[in-house]
Amino acid sequence: MKIWQPTLLALSLLAAFPALAQSNGDLQKELQALKQKTTELEQRLQALDAQSGEQKQELSRVAVKAEALEDGRDAMGFKLFKISGYMDPSFISSRARNTAGFQFLNGVGDDGYAFDNSSFGVLALDLLKETDSGTKFHVTLIPSRGSESIATGANRLLQEASVAVPLGDPTTLLLAGMLPDWSGYEMVQPMPSAAGTGNKLITHNLLYDFTLPASYTGAGVQFTVEGWTVKTLLANMNASKRTAGNKTPVFAYRADYAISEYAGVGFAGVIGKAANFRATETDTTTGTLLYPDDQGKDTAVHLFEVDGFYTRGDLTLQGQLSIGSQKKAAITAASGQLRDASWRGASALAAYKFTPRVEGSVRLDYLNNRKNGGGLLGYTGDTSDLQNNPNRTDRHNGIGPDPQGDPEVGANRSALAFGGSYQLDASTLLKVEYRIDRATLPVFQYAEDGVYRKTNQLFGAAVVVSF
Repeated sequence: MKIWQPTLLALSLLAAFPALAQSNGDLQKELQALKQKTTELEQRLQALDAQSGEQKQELSRVAVKAEALEDGRDAMGFKLFKISGYMDPSFISSRARNTAGFQFLNGVGDDGYAFDNSSFGVLALDLLKETDSGTKFHVTLIPSRGSESIATGANRLLQEASVAVPLGDPTTLLLAGMLPDWSGYEMVQPMPSAAGTGNKLITHNLLYDFTLPASYTGAGVQFTVEGWTVKTLLANMNASKRTAGNKTPVFAYRADYAISEYAGVGFAGVIGKAANFRATETDTTTGTLLYPDDQGKDTAVHLFEVDGFYTRGDLTLQGQLSIGSQKKAAITAASGQLRDASWRGASALAAYKFTPRVEGSVRLDYLNNRKNGGGLLGYTGDTSDLQNNPNRTDRHNGIGPDPQGDPEVGANRSALAFGGSYQLDASTLLKVEYRIDRATLPVFQYAEDGVYRKTNQLFGAAVVVSF
């Protein structure tokens, strides 16, 4: 028994050895495979670490370049500096004027200012600079057709050159410089903005063209009180410098209230003295002053208007009511004495977007101007040919009395305009307009036959490109 037992144990071990040996070999293979995978993972991690280091270096280089660019920008004054602009070459066909052609960059000093030669066909460059303290410099250049050109009747460059300085509170600002008039619902810009401002048609309404100042040169304050944003100025109206003997400025103001995010109302006005073109007229034959007692004297101006808007979804509604007067500025004098001009008017516009790109607009204007033969702000009659036009009728714009009728009665004016626009892309707008101007008297002279009629028709098209 003692001899048999060890022999059986030995045989059992010998029998089990091949299985143990085979299991150990498989284990070694698995260990080798794991080592290989571990090595591969370590190599990948090392590669990622290397890439991460390169990326960190690249990011560091980019940061250094960005800081250098910012420093260079700040050193050159381009921080918080914005440049924008637009142009709107326009085609205008006027029945009474017997003209059809493009209008672009034509000067007010060369062609005058009229309802069919208004604030369109321009090139504008807008520069806005804000300092770290919040002061804003604003310069807008519109060669030959800006507010400075309209105010002076000469071909000038500026539309606006103003500064707004915070007075402690960022909502209270000191205003100074030359600012374009802020009255009414229509702006000079032909490209409507996201805020709804801008002119949806090509021509402007009668109130914009004939009853509102062009610009103010002076200083004032802008502030906010109980939801109202108020702007005030003590300034020269339509003049960068007062002439000898004239010391009284105008007080101009504007207040706006946002009823909701869709609607708002505002009002604006002017009280003071401004140039009276009637007082500077001379006898075309002798060259002597017609009214020497009033020579060069500014006269009192009173203007007031209220306007409002509603814009929601595809619908836009805008409106304006105006009243105004200027002392000794009427077209018709009596017994050698100048008399007062006065007027009142209304304008309303409705626009609807039929698609995101296509919008239609209609605008209706009315201007009552009968008293003392008529006369509007800066429009005191045509003296270029008094022999054939003794009643001083503005035969282009249809302002004043019947040239062969009662000189005491001025024509009331109205205008109905239909327009459409197509948004070609984000910066390009195509516009068309058909407009009928009417008067209660035959005051439009037709160039082709010299006959005076009560109506005129206009067709316009424009391409507006902004950046």
